[in-house]
Amino acid sequence: MSQLGTIVLGGGSGFIGTALSNLLKSKGYNIVVVSRTPGPSRMTWSELQSGGLPKGTTAVVSLAGQNVLDPTRGWSPGFKQNVWASRVHTTKYLADAIKEADVKPKVFVSTSGVGFYPPSMTKEYDESSEGGDFDFLSKLCTDWENATQLPANLNVRTVIIRCGVVLGRNGGMIRQMFLPFYLGLGGPVGSGNQYLPWIHIHDVASLYLHAIETKDLTGVLNGVAPQLITNKEFAKSFGRALWRPSFIPLPTFVLNMMFSEERAKIMTEGQKVIPKKVIKSGFNYAYPDINSAAKEFAKLIY
Repeated sequence: MSQLGTIVLGGGSGFIGTALSNLLKSKGYNIVVVSRTPGPSRMTWSELQSGGLPKGTTAVVSLAGQNVLDPTRGWSPGFKQNVWASRVHTTKYLADAIKEADVKPKVFVSTSGVGFYPPSMTKEYDESSEGGDFDFLSKLCTDWENATQLPANLNVRTVIIRCGVVLGRNGGMIRQMFLPFYLGLGGPVGSGNQYLPWIHIHDVASLYLHAIETKDLTGVLNGVAPQLITNKEFAKSFGRALWRPSFIPLPTFVLNMMFSEERAKIMTEGQKVIPKKVIKSGFNYAYPDINSAAKEFAKLIY
């Protein structure tokens, strides 16, 4: 058993979860992943519900969620229900396990998205800004965040990280875009003028660790880099890092056909999201600007 204790990761086998798990192990924590499939250092969601948190659990992190932009799945009512349940129900299962635990963990860190904030070309959003009630994805963020709620008398510190687009070679947007950009066929989405709230995978994993270990940190954190960029600026930086042109736009109507307009908004519209509280908390970014981030995830040998 690790002297630092056990951290339970709900949905810890995805893109962010894998990066966070590796980081926590390197720091000396014992990791238990809650997932649908059993295995070493794992427990299933039904085992969590029947047996509760493992002994020695010092922190619980909720990361589970069906990929909203799965291109193989139509934006049907059934898929939308899966997207909702895979986030809200799993977070509630973790919250219930904390309530039932004889010895409470010190902290519960959950996840949400910058889709909480309405798309805008002008307005800047920090952690205190309003949102969460204007479309399916924003209401999903509200329900997801509400599922973390614990009675105050439990004395469990709670942090919610509203993640931007996570950029890294092994998953998410970059894994899907790498080949077209490498072939010189990449470019901005739509007009390219929409803002892209983003964060490097290394920094988002470090931010979860920061939330776990910073004892006075509570409430919402915007999980984004401090540099505001447009989609066009992202495409230019990614192309430059690969020594490739990057001016072939991906038209909005194509994405609307592929994903449906409601879901494609994640890519075709954007927000200026500021990590005001993150910076104030003393967090240090390894990749604060898109050029340094692109150089890292554009390496040919990875």
